[in-house]
Amino acid sequence: MVVLNKIYTRTGDGGTTALGNGDRVAKHDPRVEAYGTSDELNCFVGVARLSAEGETDAALARIQNDLFDLGADLCRPDMAADAEAEYPPLRMTPDQVDRLEAEIDVMNAELEPLRSFILPGGSPLAAQLHVCRTVARRAERLAVLLAEDAPINEAAVKYLNRLSDWFFVAGRMANDAGKDDVLWVPGANR
Repeated sequence: MVVLNKIYTRTGDGGTTALGNGDRVAKHDPRVEAYGTSDELNCFVGVARLSAEGETDAALARIQNDLFDLGADLCRPDMAADAEAEYPPLRMTPDQVDRLEAEIDVMNAELEPLRSFILPGGSPLAAQLHVCRTVARRAERLAVLLAEDAPINEAAVKYLNRLSDWFFVAGRMANDAGKDDVLWVPGANR
């Protein structure tokens, strides 16, 4: 269990922060950028939940918890040492990716196929879910960039990829199962 007795520590005043294994790195380190962006995404999901109800709100709550798992995973660089760790680090699992896929399939079954790209918007919840989608894509790009130079959990990258798809489909569901989607009209304002 996490215990936070003191919020400020002054240890980051010099521009560094501690990773989950205790190593100190620059606050602009690619690993910090990746898990920091997943934290930013979690905040946007919290905003979206203000407009969500029922199963959508419950799914978003699960996603928020997963995003904390993701941050815990990304902040631990020493995957090779996982087996010897006194406390095994929290890692994303394929089951979390599978759950997103199953939820996408259920939602997508209710939607008509798209005949055009859609513009982010429609209902307030749909607009908020599209913001979540784009931040999830940025978090994914940062995780992929990190993976070029450091080992990271493959399930973490897959989760972010699937999560942005989840937000897209959920955004369409929030627009009356796609009936209120705002379609892109190429060249409409030339």
